[in-house]
Amino acid sequence: MAKKDAPPRWDRKMQQRLARGEAAALGELYDRFASLVHGLAHRVLGDERAADGITREVFVHVWEHPDAYDPKQGPLRSWVATLTHRLAVQRLRATETAALAQEGHGSTEDLELKVRHASVAARADYIVQSMPVPLRAALELAYFQRRDYRQTAADLGVTEDEARRRLRLGLQLLATAHDSAAPGAPPGYGGAA
Repeated sequence: MAKKDAPPRWDRKMQQRLARGEAAALGELYDRFASLVHGLAHRVLGDERAADGITREVFVHVWEHPDAYDPKQGPLRSWVATLTHRLAVQRLRATETAALAQEGHGSTEDLELKVRHASVAARADYIVQSMPVPLRAALELAYFQRRDYRQTAADLGVTEDEARRRLRLGLQLLATAHDSAAPGAPPGYGGAA
């Protein structure tokens, strides 16, 4: 049995491979996390090209600085998500600040509100993507397909009590998106920016 605070074996091995400069490791990491990175960046920025740029920046940073990942702080997935969030928020702030200066209207308060909303949305997306499949499936049925808990239970082939439990747990996890998304707070990795 592994220690509770020990990072997953895959995470440690991946970091070691990246530190040795194994190009195949970067490819494997990209295959595993590119959709997460692009999705979070797009959620914050709302722009496909900008999300592509952030995706490149994240993987370049990981390649050039594999030792920046501290396994004691959390899983590699969370570190990559945090890095993505930080870079996307920096890009959003820079873009919006330039737009404010050029247009001459709006305020830094408007900018910070936009950043906060983007952060909450990105955190919620990250939480949903990270949920165990049974919780995610229940939420998707209830909220995207407008099923009540009885219909959700029938669609999933579980009891009504189990459907209610899954929905409650999923909603409790999603509630943390708003609670923990203070301005500049990343979507994971020990809460450090």
